[in-house]
Amino acid sequence: MDKLTAFIEIKRQDPQQQTVAERTQHYDEFSIPLSDGTVSTQAARCMDCGIPYCHQGCPVNNVIPAWNDLVYNAQWQEASDNLHATNNFPEFTGRICPAPCEAACTLNLNAEAVTIKTIECAIVDKAWQEGWIKPQKPKQLSGKQIAIVGSGPAGLACAQQLARMGHTVIIYEKNAEIGGLLRYGIPDFKMNKALIDRRIAQMQAEGVEFVPNTQVGRDVTHEELLANFNAIVLAGGAEQARDLAIPGNDSQGIHFAMQFLTQQNKRIANEPIAEDQIITAKNKHVIIIGGGDTGSDCIGTATRQGALEITQLEVMPQPPLQENKLLTWPHWPLKLRTSSSQAEGCEREWAVLTKSFSSKDNQVSALNYTRVKWVEQADGQQQMVEDDSTEYQIKA
Repeated sequence: MDKLTAFIEIKRQDPQQQTVAERTQHYDEFSIPLSDGTVSTQAARCMDCGIPYCHQGCPVNNVIPAWNDLVYNAQWQEASDNLHATNNFPEFTGRICPAPCEAACTLNLNAEAVTIKTIECAIVDKAWQEGWIKPQKPKQLSGKQIAIVGSGPAGLACAQQLARMGHTVIIYEKNAEIGGLLRYGIPDFKMNKALIDRRIAQMQAEGVEFVPNTQVGRDVTHEELLANFNAIVLAGGAEQARDLAIPGNDSQGIHFAMQFLTQQNKRIANEPIAEDQIITAKNKHVIIIGGGDTGSDCIGTATRQGALEITQLEVMPQPPLQENKLLTWPHWPLKLRTSSSQAEGCEREWAVLTKSFSSKDNQVSALNYTRVKWVEQADGQQQMVEDDSTEYQIKA
């Protein structure tokens, strides 16, 4: 970096967000982008460290210091080229990736990490705005056909790379629209679906063919795929929900997260939903079992639907407010995080084990749970034990 002391002189600045009162009235994105000048200033905080551990933290191996330097020097188009060399869809990751690169940032050892995710998103958003992102058509075709089953991020990235190498690529998707969990699992307030449509148009211009409303194994047999394609890529994802095999789990009103999230995304997209299949949190006491990102997405969705009260249960103990960086860096740390959806309003309960569901006329009415503690064993593993025999109940 040209400004070698920037990481000392400049403080981290994250994008502002609409207030909770504002953003919970709609399903649109609510982050307010930083100006180009502010992003360039933030990029200057990159330390030009000897070993950029952000590379190790990034799952797609983005060359982060290089495009930080380019942004600092206002070479935005070159930064976009550099970013796209390792990442097919930085506008997706720039919005929804948890940013392990920032946890691995050398500056994170004793200060606040570089705003890597914010800079990444700013680069690609500017590239689209300026018209720098165009279809990359192959110079010649290979004559080979490849079928890809599933149009989520893995299927889309695979298709784009193969099409640019000259192969004929056809993507089969069982849903009405392309995008997999990008479209149906991630709430619109975290990622606007027009971003997917824009990439689909680019990929169609590059030669990729999309076949929605087609389930492989039913509408197209595997024998047909084997007969008509030189290669097949299975990118269908993992959709088997994790159930709780406890009494009362067959009561009405208990839903898997993806049923809930997918239906809301379809509702926003005006896809038809059968009247007897409608799931809504409006005017209800909502319990969310699971403390991860998916649970957080359910909180934000339930809030916008008008839930009376939301409680999130987590079986693990509450993590510390701050990790011991000398022990954990550059790895992803265990520490207390509060998502934007959790900040919008919910109760969080830790070290809670759900034991059963109570119901009235087969409609769930309450959740029964006990407190647990985690005890370290001789081998260093943690074992869960019920803290006492007391069983508590919460309205659901």
